[in-house]
Amino acid sequence: MKTVFKNREISVGLGAGLLVLALMFPPALEQTWRQIPNAIFGVAMLAGVFALVAIVRIAPRMTLIAQLLLLLSALRVALDIVHLDSVQGSGRLGLWLWVSALGFAVWHVMKGFSSQKADATPNSLVDRIVVPALFGVWFLALWEFITTGLGIPRVLLPSPSLVGESIAGSLNVLGADFNQTVVRAVIPGFLMGNLAGFAAALAADRWPFLGRGLLPVGNLVSAIPIIGIAPIMVMWFGFDWQSKAAVVVIMTFFPMLVNTISGLRSSTPIELDLMRSIGASHWQTFKRVRLPNALPFVFNALKINSALALIGAIVAEFFGTPIVGMGFRISTEVGRMNMEMVWASIAVAAVSGSLFYGLLAMAERRATFWHASFRQSP
Repeated sequence: MKTVFKNREISVGLGAGLLVLALMFPPALEQTWRQIPNAIFGVAMLAGVFALVAIVRIAPRMTLIAQLLLLLSALRVALDIVHLDSVQGSGRLGLWLWVSALGFAVWHVMKGFSSQKADATPNSLVDRIVVPALFGVWFLALWEFITTGLGIPRVLLPSPSLVGESIAGSLNVLGADFNQTVVRAVIPGFLMGNLAGFAAALAADRWPFLGRGLLPVGNLVSAIPIIGIAPIMVMWFGFDWQSKAAVVVIMTFFPMLVNTISGLRSSTPIELDLMRSIGASHWQTFKRVRLPNALPFVFNALKINSALALIGAIVAEFFGTPIVGMGFRISTEVGRMNMEMVWASIAVAAVSGSLFYGLLAMAERRATFWHASFRQSP
């Protein structure tokens, strides 16, 4: 325990030291910290985070919330300063020192929320949300610091603020792309591919010779690259969403087939012997033992396929689509060197995939709450 406290004190000292060094190099040339709007406020907020971490050894919830609010305030001021046109020369050194101090503060706040005892209370749920949310905010802020502070050209890597402006100014276009790619292609293809894979796995489990025939064929089809499948599907089903849904079906079929077969075979001999000893039929054993044991494998396949489906639909749109869709937008805007719009489409796709995955994870937790991976230690 003393080692933990000592390491924390060293880390707090490093962060505070970087903050003090940053005060020696004002970000704006020919100005002092007092002449920069909100700079003193940001320094005070960041110093308050380090003070709370150093003074309070076992942080109660209100102290953690105070640290979080102070940190977000300091981060907001830092983002304002990085956009000053006069940040150059020695000013950049002060900026990067401040960013490094912010990194130490983010580390301590996330560590504080992560150390809270996990239980089934609503507060623990908030804690589990705060840490990834704060990490995401810090990632975007660091991206902004690097692209803006180093003056990276937009065509190479636009800053998150520029991407956000592109999203806000193109909501109608991005909404139409989302509808074409996700609603009309990904979701139908995802449902059909997973249902077909699950049904094939049930048939292969009931009649083993089908499994010996389906697995090699499925493996062969899954090894075909998307750029080989997509043009063929476009020729077969046309340029609209049907060809993209067909690509998604092909990509999601095999993972569901393999995972479901593995799950159905995961029941132990003791469980099966017990069901036979009480005179259970094949379908009773399947319903009570084998299918529940296979559910974690099925959900693993669904989560894997949630990413594959989105990737497959977007890549398939590169080979022919109506003048709408995420893949069409990315390929078109790259040709026009409009990288902000490219990243806006990428952001929409990433958020859509993350939400899709999160919904599946929530459904998995409700359906397999009894599984060992969800049991909580006392």
